[in-house]
Amino acid sequence: MTEFLTDVVLTANWVVLGHVLVLDTVMLLLVLAGARRVSAGRRWSGAEGHDELFASPLTPAVSILVPAHDEEAGILDTLAAALGQRYPSLEVVLVDDGSTDRTFDLVAERYALREVTARPTADLPVDGEVLSVHRATTGDPLTVIRKTSVGRRSDALNAALNLARHPLVCMVDADSLLEADALLRVVRPFVEDPEQVVAAGGVIRTANGALTDRGTVLEPRLSRNWLVRIQAVEYLRSFLLGRTGWADANALLIISGAFGLFRRDVLVEVGGLDPLSLAEDAELVVTVQEHLRRAGRPHRVVFVPEPVCWTEVPETWSVLGRQRRRWSHGLAQLLWKHRRMIGNPRYGPVGLLALPFFLVFELLGPVVEVLGLASVAIAAVLGLLDTGTALVMVGVALALGTLLSTTTIAVEEYAFHRYRRGRDVVGLLLAGVLENVGFRQVHAWFRLRGLVAALTRRTPVWTAMPRTGFSGPAGDPLVASSS
Repeated sequence: MTEFLTDVVLTANWVVLGHVLVLDTVMLLLVLAGARRVSAGRRWSGAEGHDELFASPLTPAVSILVPAHDEEAGILDTLAAALGQRYPSLEVVLVDDGSTDRTFDLVAERYALREVTARPTADLPVDGEVLSVHRATTGDPLTVIRKTSVGRRSDALNAALNLARHPLVCMVDADSLLEADALLRVVRPFVEDPEQVVAAGGVIRTANGALTDRGTVLEPRLSRNWLVRIQAVEYLRSFLLGRTGWADANALLIISGAFGLFRRDVLVEVGGLDPLSLAEDAELVVTVQEHLRRAGRPHRVVFVPEPVCWTEVPETWSVLGRQRRRWSHGLAQLLWKHRRMIGNPRYGPVGLLALPFFLVFELLGPVVEVLGLASVAIAAVLGLLDTGTALVMVGVALALGTLLSTTTIAVEEYAFHRYRRGRDVVGLLLAGVLENVGFRQVHAWFRLRGLVAALTRRTPVWTAMPRTGFSGPAGDPLVASSS
């Protein structure tokens, strides 16, 4: 019996190690591919520079869609950043999705809102009742929709799509700050290839700790909160390089709901966002690609590593846990809904590469990691653990994970050098190590709970993250009074 248990434990340990090594190796390859693309982008000097894009009559107008529920802490900063875009033609459509705080009052006062008669441009289904529509009388191209909340961000975005007037729509979270030229940078693929490009994403970075003033990031700084620091490394790896690598393979599965640009006609064509999905951003991208593939229409979903959107991330374990459980639940919904695409060559690299990867490593990965950790604990209690072998396994996994994070930070420093203070760079490097010791294991537990929720068919619930607002020049939080 002892020999059998030893074999089981060793097998489980090797399975976990193999899973971690394969995952980190694939991610490292994606990061290296992304690094090559970022490096090439740095040397880009084509005729269509940003000034030419700004002046060109071919640059399409953009509607920025902002769903907001109880966002008084930062809504004025978000709107200031959106309306302050260096872009030739845009409008902002804010949806006050049943806020119970002063979100609408602050916006109404700042922009002198006046109620108007709605003029829909689409007829997508919206479950929440639209109560009123308002326009700014300050000269700003701002429309505000007030509606009752049904607890789903997608419902608010569909309401915004129904009133959006421009050919491109940019979805931005209400706790996010767009850099002044973010739209101008992310729109470039649509100008270069207007027939095939249907969606483009930009980089998301953590705003916690940064110094801001009225929607402008004055100085990126790393938060003192180590949980936030680890997420900063996560976001760099995922957005700056990981998604760049997936896009180069024509297998980009996710454009973040915090900052994504889409062709409006295609979104209306597929019926808008899925009202029941907890991963409405990824679900939308996959739905669009499935629809166009089935119709035999050439298309591209691209990622542009230059434009940046700064967003708040969770600062406590409880809030992070709710967020990651929701993401895992949403991923399970997405993979089940689009299960016919998985491994199907008809759907190209998305079906053959991205969806199988997300199924094995993102959705089912937590099962392997949690069960593996449990087997190690059981072996230790029963005295079956080979300490030498265990230390080698942990050392290899930690070394590869640290290499992955260090490579990501090195590329960020070489290409963009956003963090000017040396202590911030050191903090990122230390966070890259700590991510593999504790955070990764707790994160796996959160994701496993999300998977269990999906398998037991629990009713999907979208919960808003508590907001702390942004920091002013002196480091003080900018709350509602920041206007």
